[in-house]
Amino acid sequence: MKNLKILREEFALSQQKLADLFNLSQQSIYKYENDLAEPDFQTLRQFADYFHTSVDYLIDYTDNPAPAATLVTIEYTSLELKHLELYRKLSPTLRKNLDQMLTEITYDKDINKDTISR
Repeated sequence: MKNLKILREEFALSQQKLADLFNLSQQSIYKYENDLAEPDFQTLRQFADYFHTSVDYLIDYTDNPAPAATLVTIEYTSLELKHLELYRKLSPTLRKNLDQMLTEITYDKDINKDTISR
C-alpha cells in the first residue's frame, strides 16, 4: 500500500501518529505500507474517509487519489423516457434543431409563459 505512505506523508503524519488516530500499532502501519500485512476492510474504509480518497487508491488499484464519484439516481417519468427514446431515433440534424428550439423556449421566460398559457 504505497499510497498509504504517500498520503500519510502529505498529511505530515508519522507512522506512530497515524497509528494513534486509528488505535493501531506503529508496526501495523509499517507492515501495511511495506506490503507485509493487509488491513481489514473496516480499517481501509476508515483510512479512505480520513484521507478523502478511495479504497481503490489505498490498495494501489488506481493512481487517482480522488474519491469515487457519488452516483446520483434520477427517476424519470414514463413520458420523459418516451421523449428520450424518440430523441435517440432522430437524425443528428433533427436533434440539433430540436436542441436549439428547446433552448430558445426555455431561455426566454416571456416566451415560455406564452407557450404554457396557450
